[in-house]
Amino acid sequence: MSDLSPRLALPFLQPAQAQKHVTHNEALQRLDILVQLSVEAFGAVDPPEPEPADGLVWALGAAPTGEWGGQAGMLAARIDGGWQFMSPQDGWSATERNSGRWRIWHGGSWQGPVLADLPGLGINTGPDGANPLAVAGPATLLTHQGAGHQLKINKATAGDTASLLFQTGWSGRAEFGLAGSDNFSVKVSPDGSTWRTALTVGRADGIVDLATGATVGGQPVLRRGDMLGSVSQSGGLATGAVFERGSNAGGDYIRFADGTQICMATLNLGSALALGAGTFENQYRTNIQTWTYPAAFAVPPLIAGSGTIASSVGNARRMVLSFRYVTTTSTDAIQAFRIGSDTTTSDCTAYMMAIGRWF
Repeated sequence: MSDLSPRLALPFLQPAQAQKHVTHNEALQRLDILVQLSVEAFGAVDPPEPEPADGLVWALGAAPTGEWGGQAGMLAARIDGGWQFMSPQDGWSATERNSGRWRIWHGGSWQGPVLADLPGLGINTGPDGANPLAVAGPATLLTHQGAGHQLKINKATAGDTASLLFQTGWSGRAEFGLAGSDNFSVKVSPDGSTWRTALTVGRADGIVDLATGATVGGQPVLRRGDMLGSVSQSGGLATGAVFERGSNAGGDYIRFADGTQICMATLNLGSALALGAGTFENQYRTNIQTWTYPAAFAVPPLIAGSGTIASSVGNARRMVLSFRYVTTTSTDAIQAFRIGSDTTTSDCTAYMMAIGRWF
């Protein structure tokens, strides 16, 4: 039987031993040092000056000096004004008294504890099944070890989610990452239930899609879809598309975001040319027509027009248009006059244009 215990090397009392109290007290001293082991420093190499009080312990480094020389890796305990050295065993743990650092002796050195396969870890708060790692505090620091640092969030399949979620009162307000697909997206919510995708970056082409639009300095950024559509305005400022086109029984029109409007129409004035009064030779005229614009103006527009006659005989193509009563919705009394010696009656066509403002 050994004279020392197998783990802490405590001396055993021997049969018929004299001065048993000496052996017993030595064992108590070792227990006093090793139970709830607390050291002054890890990796110490120089003995303290002045001489320390009894009961203090240092975990020695690789090349201790002075009275610690040749005791690399040992525990140096101050007992009865001298040094006692103890060899740590794998699995022993110790705490550095002033800093609170916790270390475990393993493989010939004091190492930080290895935390693996834990069911949960809470720092200043408690974890749960949905959040096995929980941290409560004013900030969380993740820094580099070497040149850089990456935070990796991995998911199993493309349809799963790997994202960062931002909450107010435990209700979601914003999320970015790979949410339900492999395209990067940024989403926002007013209540944690209704979500809107503000930005998507295609994983294959890198194209950025601003699904709900964007503003710069409070003004909307135009998209391709905003170029042609319904124009609108508020207080004299455009709020809709850049251009609007349309057509109806009154012709075609185009509106611009700045308020400009152009209306166009082709009018058939008929072929019944009646003899007109005047000093021109063989003057003829058509019946009177009214042009109702395809879109109304804010004020009466500027009217222009030209005309042609189907006949190509002689001077029959010489024709002028006349109109009056220009309003915001129509032009009245449109009439064509033909001047020339050709009396052949043919269809007279008027090409009308009105330019003005829609607001």
